[in-house]
Amino acid sequence: MAAGVRQRHGRGCGQTGRCQCPYEAAVYSKRDGKKIRKTFTTLAAAKAWRDDASGQVRRQQMRAPVPTTLAEAAEQWLDGARKGVIRTRSGTEYKPSAIRGYEAALRLRVLPEFGRVKLATLTRTDLQDLVDALVASGLNASTIGVTLLPLRAIYKRAVTRGEITVNPTADLQMPAVRGGRDRIAAPDECERLLAAMAPEDRPLWATAMYAGLRRGELMALRIEDVDLATGVINVRRGWDHFAGEILPKSGKGRRVPIAAVLRDHLLEHRAGQAWQDGLMFGLSASQPFLPTSVRARALVAWGWKRTSADGERAWEKASDAALDPISIHECRHTFASLMIAAGVNAKALSTYMGHANISITLDRYGHLMPGNEDQAAALLDAFLARATEEAARASLAPVVS
Repeated sequence: MAAGVRQRHGRGCGQTGRCQCPYEAAVYSKRDGKKIRKTFTTLAAAKAWRDDASGQVRRQQMRAPVPTTLAEAAEQWLDGARKGVIRTRSGTEYKPSAIRGYEAALRLRVLPEFGRVKLATLTRTDLQDLVDALVASGLNASTIGVTLLPLRAIYKRAVTRGEITVNPTADLQMPAVRGGRDRIAAPDECERLLAAMAPEDRPLWATAMYAGLRRGELMALRIEDVDLATGVINVRRGWDHFAGEILPKSGKGRRVPIAAVLRDHLLEHRAGQAWQDGLMFGLSASQPFLPTSVRARALVAWGWKRTSADGERAWEKASDAALDPISIHECRHTFASLMIAAGVNAKALSTYMGHANISITLDRYGHLMPGNEDQAAALLDAFLARATEEAARASLAPVVS
């Protein structure tokens, strides 16, 4: 038998001839002062793991499992995320709202089941059982996905630090998320929605619709960030209801061009504003607007009436002439669709939207971009026609000696 590998015979095994008892491989971690063990069904697999593990221990890429419970690991991870030590895959700090969401998912659906389980002993089967139970309870697919997000982050960090060797969140069978696409308003519909609003609310919604700012970015936008002279909005910060001003979602600022249709709204807003410095759309220079109040005033302006206090279901059309409502977030999607229809390329749009990379833009809005058979053929025909015309004009141009 190879060094560091032994066969673990059970009590009922006679230890004569061939048996089906498992093989245990072990390597000693000097850094941890203990052995790292793993069991296999075959001798070959045990030898292969031990050879690989020995190298990882020497390179300090593997450590002996720590007796940390999932609850303890979760608290450590959340604390690190709050302090900005633990960051997203792109290297940016987690938004306070994301941390609160992770904490709620752990507290409500994960820790009651597995909080006392050792981090290193939780298995993929355990987590698959959790997912299956959540599906059976009727929880929607997106909520189940969000429930697993903090677990994936915790285990990914533990594997990276060499605290565990197996990530039980890998290859889980998850329910498919089949959400519908967000509403997008057509250009003429944008005009009708804005025209129906009170003058004091119109500039805010126009900025969401024609500049694509997120709700938190609109709440934190300052007067000095809107440069009407150069025609640019500088998005430098966002807003969190608990933490106040925060960095934008992408972790860095961006510049968004001000179209003429938006410039008129902003000029009118600045002319009637009571303060010269501070928040652009605030209740005061230092107090941001209340999204629920802004939404309620818009619904009334669009011809809807409140019937109860139960969120979106509290509203119904006051008449057949009521306009189809739109949210600030859907205004952001509308901005993207308008820019694509205007011919803005995906890289520029990705910058204006504040996406971390262009793949996010393509994944989210690729279906709006020219690319089906008819469009592709038309674009190619138009390009070839222009090229032919230019070549013909060049051949007829007089030759200067």
